[in-house]
Amino acid sequence: MSDVSQFDIASLAKKARQASPVVAQLTTTQKNNILMAMAAKVRAEKSMLIGENSKDIDAGKSKGLTDAMLDRLLLTDARIEGIAGAIEEIVALADPVGSVSGLKKRPNGIEVGKMRIPLGVIAMIYEARPNVTAEAAALCLKSGNAVILRGGSEAVHSNRAISNLWHQVLQDFAIPTEIITIVPNTDRNVITELLTLNEYIDLVIPRGGEALIRYVSDNSRIPVIQHYKGVCHLYIDNDADLGQAIEILVNGKTQRPSACNAIETLLVHSDIAATFLPNAAQALAPFAVKVHSCEQSSQYFDNAELATEDDYHAEYLAQEVAVRVVSDFDSAIAHIQQYSSDHTEVIVTQNYQRSREFIRRINSSVVMVNASSRFSDGGELGLGSEIGISTSKLHAFGPMGLQALTTEKFIVYGDGQVRS
Repeated sequence: MSDVSQFDIASLAKKARQASPVVAQLTTTQKNNILMAMAAKVRAEKSMLIGENSKDIDAGKSKGLTDAMLDRLLLTDARIEGIAGAIEEIVALADPVGSVSGLKKRPNGIEVGKMRIPLGVIAMIYEARPNVTAEAAALCLKSGNAVILRGGSEAVHSNRAISNLWHQVLQDFAIPTEIITIVPNTDRNVITELLTLNEYIDLVIPRGGEALIRYVSDNSRIPVIQHYKGVCHLYIDNDADLGQAIEILVNGKTQRPSACNAIETLLVHSDIAATFLPNAAQALAPFAVKVHSCEQSSQYFDNAELATEDDYHAEYLAQEVAVRVVSDFDSAIAHIQQYSSDHTEVIVTQNYQRSREFIRRINSSVVMVNASSRFSDGGELGLGSEIGISTSKLHAFGPMGLQALTTEKFIVYGDGQVRS
């Protein structure tokens, strides 16, 4: 079985490479028409998608998947509408492929510029989140790339159902279905083999838990977009609007704690701790948020546990938060710089100079002033659906949209010039 799956994945990757010039040459109108048809198909097949997803949910509960994982896996009417809407948002975005920038004339008369082109073939390796099957494929198609999608076993029914819809739409437009390939085998050996196929695949984007992403990074011969975890910090400054700070805390921690842009550590300036923390405890109580507190903050929370070093490194992905009182602004900066995963950091302050200093000194992929960390998302930042978040600086940093799925080639216009 393992040998067959390895042979199959190499064959699938080769076919994706062979089909990639087709999607690279599609016009913007052609791509948008395909995407609009897929959005309509998703809405029309909502009942079927929920039925297939329920099989995955039932199996996940039997396997003892965590609440966070089940939440990522779940498809509802609203989430399916969200998938269709996300595809339509991608239609509305400017097509980066073929755009030319920086065209300048050199002293010898030649004109030199850069043109955006697709990367080629992208492999997505991800857990749960069946919406990735729809939205990542849409982003790759709009950016002119073929894509190989390898979802986890926990979402196998959902992913196959969405894949079938994609292939129906592509067949209607007489486009090779190999430009969107779903790997049918969920064996770990398939990932191992996939990561060696650098002759066919140009980039690997893993999405899921830290263990999956480290495995992919450690075993790949192909460049990998890395995002190990989201340890997002919220710092409440002594010049903060405390009412605003409470709303940002509650939204960032409790709205969707399983998301990588949820707040995991709360830092509070010592000058306002006695005023702010009792209100924070009261605001978090209805959500049953478990608190890991420093010694100074423990008195304000019922049943708080003393925070350990591991708690400040933790991505809880649950109704759970680490809390620390810091003596001043510089101490908050130092804590974030020590424990940051380079995902998203937030300051709440009415001090303009301090907000500017926070932005300058913190080099995570998204840095915010007086806004919820939950906005650290491709759609909310104007990219349309994101294909992933990079917390390494090459070749993209932060949420990745269409432009991050392209590269640039030099183009040169001449009029018979030769080099002397």
